[in-house]
Amino acid sequence: MRIFDPHIHMTSRTTGDYEAMHAAGVRALVEPAFWLGQPRTNVGSFCDYFDGLVGWERFRAARFGIRHHCTIALNPKEANDPRCTGVLDVLPRYLAKDGVVAVGEIGFDSMSEAEEKAFARQLEMAVQHDLPVLVHTPHRDKAAGTRRTLELVAASGIAPERVLVDHLNETTVDLVAGTGCWMGFSIYPDTKMDEHRMVRILAERGPDRVLVNSAADWGRSDPLKTAKTGRAMLDHGFGDDDVDRVLWRNPVEFYGQSGRLLLDDIEAGDPGATFAGNSVLRGGRED
Repeated sequence: MRIFDPHIHMTSRTTGDYEAMHAAGVRALVEPAFWLGQPRTNVGSFCDYFDGLVGWERFRAARFGIRHHCTIALNPKEANDPRCTGVLDVLPRYLAKDGVVAVGEIGFDSMSEAEEKAFARQLEMAVQHDLPVLVHTPHRDKAAGTRRTLELVAASGIAPERVLVDHLNETTVDLVAGTGCWMGFSIYPDTKMDEHRMVRILAERGPDRVLVNSAADWGRSDPLKTAKTGRAMLDHGFGDDDVDRVLWRNPVEFYGQSGRLLLDDIEAGDPGATFAGNSVLRGGRED
């Protein structure tokens, strides 16, 4: 089983997670920019974080044989904080960098006016930079947020096939299915979707334009949920080709629209290698 996890926040994960993911078949991933876990207080905090996504995290993943890509944006949660919105003026220089394969996560959290303004502006940036878009649908009022998301996407002029609407579930998938946008599902241990609910949706709808991710953020989550979804598909009677389509070919097709994917196999690198003077090692051990 080869896996491309299209949405996973590796900044919140350990090197042990990278090892386990590689053993499970993960060979490529996309890490979307998201919130810090506590409020940012200035634009410089974003710049350091974005530099980490395009630099250190890409290096760290390669130590374990995994190709790392990212998406860059002001996330909706922080779009409500005036200390953060100045980063919108900084985003264009990051959207031009290698390894940045989409604008995201953008969209809604609490569906405020500030979130909508940031959403619309970043959709414009995606068009200007010829990049796909990763959209976050809200945790509350999800149906209303998804409908408004699709209205803003249509108004922006971006082609629907360049838009991934994520964090869908049984109540919102119908809203997106007929639009031409891609449908994303985050698989969690005890929130959002689980692998068995995901398999039921796939059995009803098929694998067309469906992306499955583990998200794996600061809370209780599991970076192996993509692999577990693949195994659940096989147990349900799906074939190897269906699993490969959902877990590899679909994310490659969507993010490949950026023209920036690197998917050649890489061997796990020297753990003693350094990036800006830092390595993943923490000292030796005497036998």
